[in-house]
Amino acid sequence: MENLVTEIAFIIFIIMGAIIHEYCHGWAADEMGDPTAKDLGRLTLNPLAHIDPIGSILLPVLTLLAPGNFLFAYAKPVPYNPRNLKYQTWGPALVGIAGPLSNLIIAILLGLVMRFVPLSEFTAFLSIGVWANVILAVFNMVPIPPLDGSKVLFAMLPDRFRGIQYFLERYGIFLFFIFIFSLFRFVSPIMLWLYQIFTGYPFPLF
Repeated sequence: MENLVTEIAFIIFIIMGAIIHEYCHGWAADEMGDPTAKDLGRLTLNPLAHIDPIGSILLPVLTLLAPGNFLFAYAKPVPYNPRNLKYQTWGPALVGIAGPLSNLIIAILLGLVMRFVPLSEFTAFLSIGVWANVILAVFNMVPIPPLDGSKVLFAMLPDRFRGIQYFLERYGIFLFFIFIFSLFRFVSPIMLWLYQIFTGYPFPLF
């Protein structure tokens, strides 16, 4: 029962973090001159505007019921038009990084509360929130389309390396699933390191 409560709390934090993540994409785009998210009613923290029936409900339930410890959820991506952005080269990268940055800020704030609250069940609950947002931040910064890190990578690529962008855009979905099921463990040490920095605890408390 305790594990089930922890897993449900983790999914709730993931979905909340994903909603804020997507909102920040839309906010960054709007600040740089693209009102697409606002015009479509997506520049809001109202969960109903961001919840995806598959990614926010069905997928987390299925992963919760499936054997193993793999839990996953996502919100509907906030659309934007890169042609409207004030900064054509770096604009998409700034929009892309706004989401993961919001998750890092949430993780830092929750971690600070953990440092000043005596160890208790509440501290363990906050630990779930820190871990969920660290996962969202690091996971989304992997430079594989459609993840946010690809937008940062494409902005940094010199013109002579545009073939890399073409390859990633063409085969990104396959690389994405290879990463999910085979390579995700290689970014786990980064997640644990950030968790330790933000909370002061060596391992998640749940």
